[in-house]
This record gives sequence, C-alpha cells and structure tokens, in this order.
Amino acid sequence: MTIDSIGPVDPLSKINRSSRSPKTAPASRGDAVQLSSEARNMSEIYRITEEVRLSPDVRQDRIDEIKAKLLDPNYINDTILNATAENIMKAFGLS
Repeated sequence: MTIDSIGPVDPLSKINRSSRSPKTAPASRGDAVQLSSEARNMSEIYRITEEVRLSPDVRQDRIDEIKAKLLDPNYINDTILNATAENIMKAFGLS
C-alpha cells in the first residue's frame, strides 16, 4: 500500500505563501500632531500646578524683612496701623 502525498505537511503553508499586501509608499511629509485647545489648557494647568508644587511654602526672605521692620520702634506708627486695619477689614469684606 502506498500513500500519495496530497499536499504539504504544514497546514499553514498555504497561508504563508499567499500574496502579501503591498508595502505602502513612505509619506511625503513628516509626522504631525495637533493638540486641541482643551489639551493645551490642561497642559498649561499641569505646568503651573507643578511650578507651584515645587515652590517653597515660606518666603524666608520676606519673613526676615518683616521681623527686622517690627523690631524697629520707628516703623510702627499710626499710618502703618491704619493701613493694616484697613487691609484686615478688606480681607473680611467689612469695608
């Protein structure tokens, strides 16, 4: 008894030999990305948030300056007291 070969042993060989899709021609221009205005806004918000997050919580130079002014007895006068009171009232919406 003889067994005649009816095809290759590998059943996927027909798929492998089938015509391949033609290669596409390279694009004539470079790649480009367009961002929506919403994406640009979110990027700006993220950038500013990171900048704030990385900045120091306390401005030590300003604290030292104010401490020096408060130690000077000539600094605190009626003008300074009135301006401070006015700013406090504005902060609480009382003026």
